[in-house]
Amino acid sequence: MSKYVVSAEAKTDLAEIWEYIAQDNLDAADRLIARLREACEMLARAPRIGHKREDLTAAPVLFLPVGAYLVVYRAQTNFVEIVAVTQGARDIPSFLQRRSH
Repeated sequence: MSKYVVSAEAKTDLAEIWEYIAQDNLDAADRLIARLREACEMLARAPRIGHKREDLTAAPVLFLPVGAYLVVYRAQTNFVEIVAVTQGARDIPSFLQRRSH
């Protein structure tokens, strides 16, 4: 597997993360988004490196921490689907409940 797709919601997550950080530091915002995209590429090559968090959700998703952020994804047969990207300190169960998984 070497492909990943980013859901519309995850694209919005990435844009909001960039905008928030860019208010203070454009370079830091660009670096973080690049790091998150590199993590997505890594997931496409090795989709099982993430882990389940049944304490956070019963949804069939895996989590990969990237610094203070979490990439939430599904490993499909031929690709990885990035379903969300969020700050790890947030209330993840509530955040994911609001999402359609």
